[in-house]
Amino acid sequence: MVPVLGVGVFVWAMAGWWPMHGHWLPENINAHGGVIDSLFMFILVLTGIIFVATTGAMFWFMWRYDAAKNPEPVSFTHGSHTLEVVWSILPAATLVFIAIYQMNAWADAKMRRPKLATGEIKPPLAEVTGRQFEWRIRYAGEDGIVGTPDDVQLANDLHLPVNEEIVLAIKSADVLHSFFLPNLRVKQDVVPGMKQFVWFLPTKTGVYDIVCAELCGWGHYKMRGRLTIEPREKFDAWLKQRYAEQNQAAFTASTGEAE
Repeated sequence: MVPVLGVGVFVWAMAGWWPMHGHWLPENINAHGGVIDSLFMFILVLTGIIFVATTGAMFWFMWRYDAAKNPEPVSFTHGSHTLEVVWSILPAATLVFIAIYQMNAWADAKMRRPKLATGEIKPPLAEVTGRQFEWRIRYAGEDGIVGTPDDVQLANDLHLPVNEEIVLAIKSADVLHSFFLPNLRVKQDVVPGMKQFVWFLPTKTGVYDIVCAELCGWGHYKMRGRLTIEPREKFDAWLKQRYAEQNQAAFTASTGEAE
């Protein structure tokens, strides 16, 4: 009954019937996310069919050759060399097909970084650093360069403009993390000592989750951030306000030390 129950829940979740609606995959707000969803569902259906077929065959053999119905002694044979070759080639061919089928999606998501109108590679809008147990976010200050003293620095609060191609630089300050934006279909391991890039095009405003999808220590469960997608004018006003608040805080602290 376990395989039967598993297949039933699988079909229930895929169909999106109540109360599983929206449970299998969260709402997609990435213009490029449809390709990821289609690839995910294709692999899921393919592996589901193989699972049903192999489990069904296993059940039939268990029922057909049940000891209560076959009292005569079991006879062992070496097996079929041809059958061994066939069931080795078929899985290998399936994996090769999946690898080729997803090559373009992989290249778009991991290799073909967006470019500016001038043809240059688009620079990151912000830098996200994973550390135990939060996401540190840095926006370029007035000089437009991330990594200089006038950067706007926040924790667990990422704001981005809607309907624009976004590039983020991501890295880790300590251990292996995984930068996961479920609604944008973005998930990338953040490796210590490496700076990596992710890109996407958000199409809907709202507030969404930033999640760590890699077990990174005792506080992994609380390593969540907030992603706010908003119009460009609201984003610019928010960033300007954060910059002013940061400078005011720095000026106040400096004045206090002087006194």
